[in-house]
Amino acid sequence: MWITCLQENMSRGLGVVGRAVATRATLPVTQNVLLTTDQSRLKLTATNLEIAISTWIGAQVDHEGSVTIPARLLTEFVNQLPDDKIAIDLVDSPKGVALECARFEASMNGTDAEEFPPIPTVEGGTTVVVPADVLKGAIERVAFAAATEDSRPVLTGIKVEIAGNKLTLAAADGFRLGVETVELVTGVEEDMGFIVPAKTMQEVQRLISDRADDITITVTEPASQVLFKFGDIEIVSQLVQGAFPDYGKLIPASAGTTATVKLQDFLQATRAAAIFARDGSGIVRLIVSPGEDGASGKVTVESRAEELGDNKGEFDATIDGDEAKVAFDSRYLLDVLGVLGSGTVTLETTTPSSPGVIRATDREGYTHVVMPMFVQW
Repeated sequence: MWITCLQENMSRGLGVVGRAVATRATLPVTQNVLLTTDQSRLKLTATNLEIAISTWIGAQVDHEGSVTIPARLLTEFVNQLPDDKIAIDLVDSPKGVALECARFEASMNGTDAEEFPPIPTVEGGTTVVVPADVLKGAIERVAFAAATEDSRPVLTGIKVEIAGNKLTLAAADGFRLGVETVELVTGVEEDMGFIVPAKTMQEVQRLISDRADDITITVTEPASQVLFKFGDIEIVSQLVQGAFPDYGKLIPASAGTTATVKLQDFLQATRAAAIFARDGSGIVRLIVSPGEDGASGKVTVESRAEELGDNKGEFDATIDGDEAKVAFDSRYLLDVLGVLGSGTVTLETTTPSSPGVIRATDREGYTHVVMPMFVQW
């Protein structure tokens, strides 16, 4: 027998690496998962040539060896096995494996491990350490603002800037911008910046468990690849080459009107308005009205669909400044409000044609900019 491992561990490991398996592959072997023994453990690796994910699981190893097996076949079969030990043996002709678990058994054809693309090693680069929960939260609040179309490849990535003991993530798609700055556990002496594909960052976010303590981020010199390492997981990704926009210029330097509101009130009113906005170009109108004679102000959220009707919702707000009007795409508002949790947020506006800025009052390092929609008031 080659190795023996628990079904639970094998299923979890395949789930970790599965998202890196190529779906449409010019190189068929990238639709396989690489199984290899490594220091008395079983290492699982998958890659689509842009991102590679590896994880290690506990196993009883009889002898060294490696093989690649179709990822979908192996994953679906293992997931149907009982919670018991899986015994796996290497088969030379045809190349593959034989599996046994309780009263189940299967043979799967694979390919020689030497045909699997070599996984890049990120050594000798610059390394920083960031708390896992801090990085996970920052990615969640920034990554959705990245572009999903490839017309401008740099916008499909997240700009990572490291300066001293600060790490900043920024994403923009031309209609919105998300920026968050967090504290590092260990920083750098020389400032640096690089662009990580948003899909890679979202995989990092997905795989960070509640038990993870710190994330080690290593970038090659020159910046072409990045390694995220935490627990028993390693993610290696190609970096996006190009010049990211100077996003600092997109953040208004001042605001004519600032409304401080309860997040849940803002979210509820926007969700209600979005129902009508679906048939009205997705537009929601916001009217920020200061109170009179010291009374509390309010924010009104309106939307209309020519053939269906219209709606209006309002909620209390603390207003600093004059009355303001601005219109946004409801999807962009819902996206940012949906990731901010609870508490209060501020909405900063200047003119109907100026960007709106949303900040969480309990999260000093976070800024979200939304471009306005032009409407007839």
